[in-house]
Amino acid sequence: MLRLAQRGRDPEPPEAGAAAPGYPGAPDMSFRKVVRQSKFRHVFGQPVKNDQCYEDIRVSRVTWDSTFCAVNPKFLAVIVEASGGGAFLVLPLSKTGRIDKAYPTVCGHTGPVLDIDWCPHNDEVIASGSEDCTVMPVVVLEGHTKRVGIIAWHPTARNVLLSAGCDNVVLIWNVGTAEELYRLDSLHPDLIYNVSWNRNGSLFCSACKDKSVRIIDPRRGTLMAEREKAHEGARPMRAIFLADGKVFTTGFSRMSERQLALWDPENLEEPMALQELDSSNGALLPFYDPDTNVVYVCGKGDSSIRYFEITEEPPYIHFLNTFTSKEPQRGMGSMPKRGLEVSKCEIAR
Repeated sequence: MLRLAQRGRDPEPPEAGAAAPGYPGAPDMSFRKVVRQSKFRHVFGQPVKNDQCYEDIRVSRVTWDSTFCAVNPKFLAVIVEASGGGAFLVLPLSKTGRIDKAYPTVCGHTGPVLDIDWCPHNDEVIASGSEDCTVMPVVVLEGHTKRVGIIAWHPTARNVLLSAGCDNVVLIWNVGTAEELYRLDSLHPDLIYNVSWNRNGSLFCSACKDKSVRIIDPRRGTLMAEREKAHEGARPMRAIFLADGKVFTTGFSRMSERQLALWDPENLEEPMALQELDSSNGALLPFYDPDTNVVYVCGKGDSSIRYFEITEEPPYIHFLNTFTSKEPQRGMGSMPKRGLEVSKCEIAR
């Protein structure tokens, strides 16, 4: 587990016309041009002490690019290896240390669990999607014809859940009545890699195996915008909505280098910003904090987490820092802001 906190603030720039330190009578030059002002330039990561970690969890070995774990202010859930079906562990945040092999799991799926997501409105409710084509929050939701790899609760409407399957269908459910609200079955011609709601839940964006990023209005069932070949490479992409409505994507170039890009949905012709990172082959999973406008980028199989600040002015994507650990990561989850120790300047966990 990694806690990220901010340390100190940038110095205030001297008034225009003031001499820079050490340069008597220096010309009129603002400090601001030399150093970009940011509250988050000094963010640093602290790994949690060993006695606060969880040990002996047999994480699932399914070859699916999901996060494998989900966390809220009360519980940590991890998809685990299970014989004869699919299961995940739910651990109270207070129960750290070695996890007994006989610790009870949440089971009910007849195939491996591929994705889990905690309900943002009720910390006791979690939803899971599985290879057995079903979605299980409090009720069993049946409507997909192939395995369900993506689960995402609606950010503002209670009991509304989105699921996307390998049948290229997106379903939106009313969990309270176990009924399908919307079925979007003609918008994706290929496998859906991920889905992300916007801040108020009026739209969602998706990344698809056909290399397109789409912005969709689920209530009308219409495609609002589409960018083909957002990233040229054939490996999996990710797309997430930012607080201001822009779209942040991760993917691969034609030469298999990992990329980040920022897009304006009003004009998807060219990215607002495009950065190449490295030539590793793990999919990059972005986690976004709308309060600080910081994106944490984790790679499957990497032993590092990079963080970037998104700003209004060019170059838009600013690299902040990298946290490096000894162990490569299999999956990641992001704590909601209400679960952080803000009194200790903790901004992410």
